[in-house]
Amino acid sequence: MKILYVTTISNTVNAFLIPHIKLLIEQGHQVDVAFNIVQEVNPELTNLGCTVHNIEFQRSPLNRVNYSAYKNLKRLINSEKYDLVHTHTPVASACVRLACRNNRNVKVVYTAHGFHFYSGAPLINWGIYYPIERWLSRNTDVLITINKEDYERAKKSFKAGKIMYIPGVGLDTNKYCSIAVDREKKRKDLEIPEEAFVVLSVGELNKNKNHETVIKAIAKLDNPNIVYVICGRGELDSYLRELSIKLGISNQVKLLGFRNDIKEICQVSDVFAFPSYREGLSVAMMEAMASGLPIVCSDIRGNNDLIEDGKGGYLVKPDDINGFSNAIKKIFKAEDLRYGSINLKEVKKYSYESVIKQIKKIYESYTL
Repeated sequence: MKILYVTTISNTVNAFLIPHIKLLIEQGHQVDVAFNIVQEVNPELTNLGCTVHNIEFQRSPLNRVNYSAYKNLKRLINSEKYDLVHTHTPVASACVRLACRNNRNVKVVYTAHGFHFYSGAPLINWGIYYPIERWLSRNTDVLITINKEDYERAKKSFKAGKIMYIPGVGLDTNKYCSIAVDREKKRKDLEIPEEAFVVLSVGELNKNKNHETVIKAIAKLDNPNIVYVICGRGELDSYLRELSIKLGISNQVKLLGFRNDIKEICQVSDVFAFPSYREGLSVAMMEAMASGLPIVCSDIRGNNDLIEDGKGGYLVKPDDINGFSNAIKKIFKAEDLRYGSINLKEVKKYSYESVIKQIKKIYESYTL
C-alpha cells in the first residue's frame, strides 16, 4: 500500500511514530509523511525512504492558514493516489477527513490522542469539539482511541466504520528500566543533596500541567529534605519560581528547563508527580513507570488507565493540595518498593511491542 502519515506538526512524528512507520516499511509498504515542519525532521525518516511534505497546519483550529493547509493536503492526497491515510492530532485529522470525504479510493485511520471533550471538560469544549468529532467520524474508516474513557464515548456516540482501543502509541520500556546511572554523581550535577527525597515532574510549564498544586503540597509537608524537580519550559516559569519563594521553599524547588536526560533524572528520583487537568495518555508518566517510580497523579482520563489507586501510587483530584501532600508523605514513609515493581509490570501493556502488534492487525485488514 501507499500510505500517508499526517500530523499537525513534525514533533509528533519525531517523538512517537517512527517505530510505526518503520514497521510498515518493513512490511513492504511505501510511507510518506505530511506535517508543518516546526521541529527539524528526524533524519531516520528520510533514511527510511519517506517523502516529507510540508503542510502548514496551525495548532489553533481558528487560524485561517488551516484552510490553505486543507486545500494543499487534498491536492497531495489526490495527486499521489494514496491508498490509506493515517492521521493524528485534531487539526490535521479534521483536514484529512474533510479532504477524503468523497474519495472512496482512500481509507482513513484516525488515532485520537485524547478528545478535547472529556469528563469535567469546559462546556465550550463540548459545544465546539464534540459535534465536530461526531460529524467527522462518519468519514473515518477506523477510529483508534488510546484511553478507555474516549473509547466508551466513541462506541456510544460516533459512527466510524470501526472503533478500537489501543493502549497508547507505544514506549520502548527497556531503555528506561535497563539504564545504569551513577546516582551520587548525577545528583551532584543537578545540585540535589544525596540524602534528599526527590519528587519529579516532567511537562510544559502551563496551567494544564498544574505544577503549582505540587509546589503548594510540598510546602504543606514542611520537610526540607523533600526536593521538587520540574523538567520543562513554558510561560509559567517566573510564576512558579515566585510561588516557591512566596511559600518559603525556593531552595526545595528546582526548575531545570528542557532536558535531554529525563531517563537519567528518573533514575535518581523517588516519586513522579503528575497533577495535570487534562491528558490523553501520558508518555511522560509511562516513562516514569518504566523507570520503576511510584506515581502520584491527578485522577483524570488516561491517568486512571495507568494507575490504580493504592497500587502503583495514588490518584488525587487535580486541585486537592492536601491529597497530593498526603500521598507524597505516604510514599516518603514507605519501607518497601511495591509501588515501583507494580508499575514496571503494568507499563509493559503500553510497550511498542504490544501496541505495534495491534496496529499491524489494522493494516493487514487493508492490505491490497
